[in-house]
Amino acid sequence: MMEALRKASSVRGAMLVAVAYGLFAALWMLLFDLVIDRLFDDPQDIPRLQAVKDWGFVAATSLVLFCAVWHRTRVSREHLRRFMEQRAELNLLGQFRESVIDNASIWINVLDVGARVTVWNKAAEQISGYSRKEVLGNPLIWEWLYPDPEYRARIIKTVADILDQGVEVEDFETSIRVKSGEWKSIAWNSRRFFNEQGEIIGSIAIGRDITAYKQAEQRLVERERQLATLMSNLPGMAYRCLYDETWTMKFVSNGCRRLIGYSPEDLVDNHTLSYASMIHEEDLGPLQAEIERALTENRSFTAEYRVRRKDGQDLWVWEQGRAVLVDGRQYLEGIIADISRRKAMERELKLLAIRDVLTGLYNRRHFEQTLRADLDRARRYGRPLSLLLVDVDHFKSINDRFGHQAGDEVLRQLGRVIQSSIRAADYAARYGGEELVVVMPEIEGEEAMTTAERLRGLVQATDMMGEPHGATVTISVGVATHPHHGSTPEEIFEAADRAMYLAKQRGRNRVCRAA
Repeated sequence: MMEALRKASSVRGAMLVAVAYGLFAALWMLLFDLVIDRLFDDPQDIPRLQAVKDWGFVAATSLVLFCAVWHRTRVSREHLRRFMEQRAELNLLGQFRESVIDNASIWINVLDVGARVTVWNKAAEQISGYSRKEVLGNPLIWEWLYPDPEYRARIIKTVADILDQGVEVEDFETSIRVKSGEWKSIAWNSRRFFNEQGEIIGSIAIGRDITAYKQAEQRLVERERQLATLMSNLPGMAYRCLYDETWTMKFVSNGCRRLIGYSPEDLVDNHTLSYASMIHEEDLGPLQAEIERALTENRSFTAEYRVRRKDGQDLWVWEQGRAVLVDGRQYLEGIIADISRRKAMERELKLLAIRDVLTGLYNRRHFEQTLRADLDRARRYGRPLSLLLVDVDHFKSINDRFGHQAGDEVLRQLGRVIQSSIRAADYAARYGGEELVVVMPEIEGEEAMTTAERLRGLVQATDMMGEPHGATVTISVGVATHPHHGSTPEEIFEAADRAMYLAKQRGRNRVCRAA
């Protein structure tokens, strides 16, 4: 297409030159003849004048031709210079691609805005088995690498997020099927990039083959499991006891001093107390039931339960043991280890799993699960439920003026104010950014508006930032109620969100109820 346009342009240029030449020749002859007729009457002068006219035309056209050729030569020389510069730049780019991209030891590929591959380096060819010729512009590469449709959809969703939303991924692990049919693990770093005009032109991805690392990791996990089994049979508190009502100890290792504060002599033959008497009464029944099942199934048993130490503290322990026959009599033997720290960590992790670290309120995931359950209950019993969506006014300005630490402090204080201002049956969560949400079961719209207004006033009257800032912080609140504004979490939240933005539009620092 471009070649045809260039040819057409050349033809038009040649035609213009020819027409201009013809007009110039015609005007020259007509004007010169008119001058001769008006100024010279002697017929003997006409041949001489005609010769002057002809030679003058030759001179004029030669001058014009010289100028045209000289100009054309200059233009051609400039074009040649630019061409040579561009060729040199292309050579440099080619050398860069060959030396940096193609010879890189890591997988590098580039996608255009349509998620089509435009760059596929040698490492990508070697790792995947697919050549550059097979891959460039071929959408089938996604099916080849990710044959499972559901998994492929998740990968393509991530690619779309990178291209459309500017999401940047680091160490994003995927499993690909290479051309040979083997599976490999790749860790990706990817982001989109722009041209000089700021337009998105695609994304670049760098992949590391971590297949060997993942295999080594799996072997390490297996070795750790074996080591854990070995360690579980080492004496923390090793024991052998009769399987009777009091678990009469016949042997106890010295580890019992660190574990429960008693000496082996205190426990052997129930000299001071029986081990069974130390077990928490709520845990004794389940422990005995587990041991009975293990004996019936002829296997070892494991259990976690609480014991009372000599100093009066409750201690979580883990026990592993099995039944053995010694001289025709049945015994239990095994080890008992302290797992109090693990239990405390489990409690902490459980809290972290449902709490927002900054505000201490519920996190979004737990909020959505709880709200869905509460709405199901409200629908089932025909009860009301209200939701408040709280947004800090001009929060970006707070961060810009006073820094993100001040913004974090505002959110922490707001969480405390909300938590101290709602009923025990209500709960609050950080939904995202500066948006917090309060759910109030069994509360109608008017009472919810009253609560929201009280909360708004408390925030305005509270020094949310502290010294030295001293700036007033306000909130906008949107209120929605089940069943008036919806019966699903999505409907209720969208209604509250519309109401909150209405409060923003009406000047902020106010409460609006969903229409």
